[in-house]
Amino acid sequence: MKKELLSDRVGLVDASGIRKVFALAAELDNPVNFSIGQPDFDVPEELKDAAIAAIRQGANRYSQTAGDEQLLERLKGRMREEYGWGEPAVLVTSGVSGGLLLAFMAMINPGDEVIIPDPYFVIYKYVVRMLGGKCVFVSSYPTFRLPVEGIAAAVTDRTKLIIVNSPNNPTGAVYTEQELRAVAEVAERHGIPILTDEIYERFCYEGPCASVARFYERSLVLGGFGKSYGITGWRLGYAAGRGPMRAVIEAMTKLQQYTFVCAPTPFQRAAVAAMDCEVGGYVEAYRRKRDLLCDGLAEAFEVVRPGGAFYAFVRAPGDRATAFVERAIKNNVLVIPGNVFSEWDTHFRISYATSDAEIERGVRILRGLV
Repeated sequence: MKKELLSDRVGLVDASGIRKVFALAAELDNPVNFSIGQPDFDVPEELKDAAIAAIRQGANRYSQTAGDEQLLERLKGRMREEYGWGEPAVLVTSGVSGGLLLAFMAMINPGDEVIIPDPYFVIYKYVVRMLGGKCVFVSSYPTFRLPVEGIAAAVTDRTKLIIVNSPNNPTGAVYTEQELRAVAEVAERHGIPILTDEIYERFCYEGPCASVARFYERSLVLGGFGKSYGITGWRLGYAAGRGPMRAVIEAMTKLQQYTFVCAPTPFQRAAVAAMDCEVGGYVEAYRRKRDLLCDGLAEAFEVVRPGGAFYAFVRAPGDRATAFVERAIKNNVLVIPGNVFSEWDTHFRISYATSDAEIERGVRILRGLV
C-alpha cells in the first residue's frame, strides 16, 4: 500500500503569487518590475565591512538560540528608548517571516481565530491555516484605514490574536496613534494580544510611525533589518515583548531551538553596526518615488497615497485586478493582483522600490492600458 508523500497541510498553501510574477521577469525582455518588495539600493558599505569582519574574526558558529548577546542588548535598549519598556524580552529571528512562524506556533491552537485587517501580508493567512487556526478578515476598503469598528464586531470567544501591520504591506497605510489606541481598547476589553508587524517602521513619510506597543502591554512586536538596510537576504529580524508577552518570547525561543536554531551569526554581529547606520536619505528618496508614482497614476487610476513602506495598492479598471494584471504583464510591466493579499480582487499592488526612470516608464505603460 502506497503512502501519500505530502502532508495535508501542504494543500492549504498556494505557491506565492508574488514569486510567480517575479519568476516571469526572467522570461520577459527588460520588464518594468513592480512586483518584488525589496529595496533597490545596495547595502551600506559599513555594513558590508562589518559582516566581512565578523566572518574573518571567526563569528561563523551558532550563536545562542535567543541571539548574539551584543545585538540583544542593543535591541533591548531600543525597546526601552523608543517604546518606554522597563524589562523587554527579545529574540533574534531569521527574518520577520521566521518570527511570524514562531509567534503563530507559540500562540495558536486549532480552532483559534485570528483577526486580520484586509488587505494583509500573505504569510499571515497561510501559517494560521497550517496551524489549524481560522482567519477572520475585516475589510479596510476603500480607505485602508485601520478598521477598528469592524475588528470590534469580529471578536468572539475564540479570538486569540489581532494582527496590526503598519506601515502596511500591500497598501502602504500608516495607522495613527488614535486608531491604534482605539484597537488597543478593543483588545484590552477582551484580553486579546496584538501582534504588531513593524518591518517597515523606518519608511514613514509623514513623521515617526506610531506603535501600539508603546501603550498596550499585551503587544508582541516583530521588526527587522532587511527592508531598512537593503539586507533582505541576510534574514535578520527580532521579536520583543514585555509583561505577559515575555512568556510568548520564551516559548518562541524554545521553538527556535528545534527549527531555525539561531539567526545567521556573522550577520547578527553586522546588525549591531546597522543600528548606528542612518537611513534618512533612503527614506527621503522613497518619498520622492512615492510621489512620482502616485502623481503619474492619478489621472488614470484610483489610488490612495501611501504614508509608508514602498507599496501602492491601486484600484484596477472595472475592479477586475487579475485580468488587468495579465494585460500589464503582456505589456512588460510586472505587478501583483490584489487577491494575493486580499479576499477581494479589485486592486493590484505596485512596489515602487526601483529607479525613478523605471517608475516613469511603468507609469506610461500602465496609463496606456486604461
